[in-house]
Amino acid sequence: MFQFSSSFGFSAAGSALGQARRGSRRGWKTTILTILGGLLLPGLILLIWQLIASSGLVPSYRLPSPSSVFLAGTDLAARGELGLHVAISTQRVLLGFLFGSIVGLVVAATVGLSRIGSVVLSPSLGALRAVPSLAWLPLLALYLGYSEDQKVLLIAIGAFFPVYTTVSAALRHVDEHLVEAGRAYGYRGTALLRVVQLPAVVPSVVSALRLALAQSWLFLVAGELLGSSLGLGFLLNDSQNNGRIDRLFLAIVLLAVLGKITDGLVGVLERYLLKRWS
Repeated sequence: MFQFSSSFGFSAAGSALGQARRGSRRGWKTTILTILGGLLLPGLILLIWQLIASSGLVPSYRLPSPSSVFLAGTDLAARGELGLHVAISTQRVLLGFLFGSIVGLVVAATVGLSRIGSVVLSPSLGALRAVPSLAWLPLLALYLGYSEDQKVLLIAIGAFFPVYTTVSAALRHVDEHLVEAGRAYGYRGTALLRVVQLPAVVPSVVSALRLALAQSWLFLVAGELLGSSLGLGFLLNDSQNNGRIDRLFLAIVLLAVLGKITDGLVGVLERYLLKRWS
């Protein structure tokens, strides 16, 4: 009996280990296929771009080849300018995104969970949300000048509204039975928000953060186009003024790559939050 139980235990453990290894291999294969599938369309666009540029159908001063864009990037990197542009723009986006998202979550909780907060704040915030990003530039420049604070605050405004709008609406529609169950267990106020209501709207929070991050990059370019001497928005404007179309394309490609990288980081946060609270 002992020998049978021992052999059965070793067999079960070996089977579980084999399943774990097979699951790990399948996970790696899925990840690799996902990456390759995601690179398919950019690779196709790059190929078509190279074919059009080398065919001469479009003049080089209107459409530079991918190789010339790459050389422009290596030239700026060798001068130490490219890394500086990328670093300062990324810093501005992250600071504005964090500040705007945190304030957006606080205001969303106030509006989504409080009838008084909704009545007092919703109409004014709805009106401010309709203001275009470029309309904030003259006002912020008037009070803050063309400083770092002006750019970060502009990005924070861009990040605030997607978070506020999405999360406040999600909190209003949390299942009432779930909230009543939380209250039955003694949760009130911030404890109820932390334990019951926020976990219920985690997918909405992550979607809001992704929208806020995309808005942050958009508002970054708006802020750097005027009154800036560093950053990818400045590189865009400077390249246009100097006729450096290769650098202009380089700035656009870098904005796309950085936007995707930061969106991927939010995806990592999403997996953590879903694992933690779902």
